[in-house]
Amino acid sequence: MPAPKTYLESSVISYLAARPSRDIVATAHQQLTREWWEQRRHHFDLYVSIEVLNEIRRGDADAARNRLSFIESIPVLEVDVQARSLASEILKTSALPMKAAADAMHIAIATVNGMDFLLTWNCTHIANGIVQRVITRICREIGYEPPTVVTPEELMEG
Repeated sequence: MPAPKTYLESSVISYLAARPSRDIVATAHQQLTREWWEQRRHHFDLYVSIEVLNEIRRGDADAARNRLSFIESIPVLEVDVQARSLASEILKTSALPMKAAADAMHIAIATVNGMDFLLTWNCTHIANGIVQRVITRICREIGYEPPTVVTPEELMEG
C-alpha cells in the first residue's frame, strides 16, 4: 500500500524549527512535532506548497533558513487555477474569514492535489471541526474529496 500523501502546513514546520517556548501548550506541540518528524514522517509522502514556502520565509532570516532546511527535499505543489477557485469558494461561503485567505489556500491546494492528510497545528482556521464540516461539504459539492485534517499527534501511531 502506498504511503499516504501528506501536506505539511506552515505551522508544523514552524513548531519543528522553533526555539523552545515558555508556553506549556506550545512546548507540547513542539515536542510532539519533533517526535513525529523523527519517528513517523518516513511513513508518509510529504508535500508543501508555494504558499508554505512564502510563509516560512518570512521573519528573521536565520529562523527562515532553519525552517527551510527541514523541507529542502520535499516536493513543492504549485498554486493552480483549481486551487485558486476552491480557495475563493471556501472564502465566499464564509467557512473562513477573509483574513484567513492563506489558510483557505492551504486547504484548497491539499484538496485539489489529492492529499490524504493535511497536517497542521492551526486549530483556529484549519483543524477546527466546525470549519472542517463546512469545508468538507463545499469540497464535495464541487467534486473534490478533502484530505483528513490532523495534527502531528494524531499521526503518531501506525
